[in-house]
Amino acid sequence: MALPADKPLYTFADSLTWKENEHIEIINGEAFLMASPSSTHQEISMEISRQLANYLEGKQCRVYPAPFDVRLFEKDGDLPQDVDTVVEPDISVVCDKNKIDNRGCKGAPDLIVEILSPSSLRNDRLVKLRLYQKAGVREYWIADPENKTIQVFLMDENGIYQPHEDYCRTDVAKVNVLEGCFIELKKVFPE
Repeated sequence: MALPADKPLYTFADSLTWKENEHIEIINGEAFLMASPSSTHQEISMEISRQLANYLEGKQCRVYPAPFDVRLFEKDGDLPQDVDTVVEPDISVVCDKNKIDNRGCKGAPDLIVEILSPSSLRNDRLVKLRLYQKAGVREYWIADPENKTIQVFLMDENGIYQPHEDYCRTDVAKVNVLEGCFIELKKVFPE
């Protein structure tokens, strides 16, 4: 849901003044209020995050579950008022520690996982897919709690997402940007 247009464009500087418990994303200067996630959504997020964190223990990459601000297009030298896109993916994996600061991630994570909810279907499948592609996120997962599936998109050599794999709850999903990392989906989508 878009917020009332109190001002023509919002930036990261505005988000720094909002209450901590307000989950608002800014996409190209337009602010969107995010609904609180369901318990099922949170269980899926926790399980995927747990499996990723276990795999990444002692490694360079880190997993960051929401709430975690990702400033996809911020460049060195940008001020908060210069940044017009700040998203809060359900799960982000970042392998370049130079992208991490006290405010979140500056630039594209290596992997983003979004968990569908009734209010986010269009946004996650269309808007965010294009946004993450443009930013250079190498791997994008869309988890569907209703159908208990994961759809994986990988970036090709031309910077375009290609559908790579569709997994169901009985599968073991391969994380392509993390060599040797697999997610057991029967634990993500229990019966």
